[in-house]
Amino acid sequence: MPKKRLRWDEPTLAGLRLRCLRRVARHTCPQCGVGALFDRWAHLRERCNHCGLIYRREDGAELGSMYLSATISQLFAAAVFVLLWVFTDLGAWGGFAVGAPIVLAFCYGFLPLSMALWTAIEYLTDVASGEWWARPRCARSRYPAPRHA
Repeated sequence: MPKKRLRWDEPTLAGLRLRCLRRVARHTCPQCGVGALFDRWAHLRERCNHCGLIYRREDGAELGSMYLSATISQLFAAAVFVLLWVFTDLGAWGGFAVGAPIVLAFCYGFLPLSMALWTAIEYLTDVASGEWWARPRCARSRYPAPRHA
């Protein structure tokens, strides 16, 4: 049986996942790791300014990010209010007065990360399904990526 050749420069899919998640945690392109994900706070670029990867290929591409953000935020809110209820004697309104600003600050801060994570999830799904535009590469590749305006 012939040995299966690895595509691109990743030794394993697990290595690709880890590299992709590190890149989006730094708010850089999941494909090349160089281009920025955001123009400004929580405003996802249309494409990577280095390798040309399109981040939002269709209407509703960020819908998953919305659900991810809502789910994590609701779990965080539940944990905050349970902890306030169990470990303090603030009562319902006092717990709300303390917990609501904490939860709102978390939601505000988590939004860009949820958008970046969803971009990574879509990218990894495209790589796994063999889409032609999703080509994993190192940031310092032997073959420079084409620059797109």
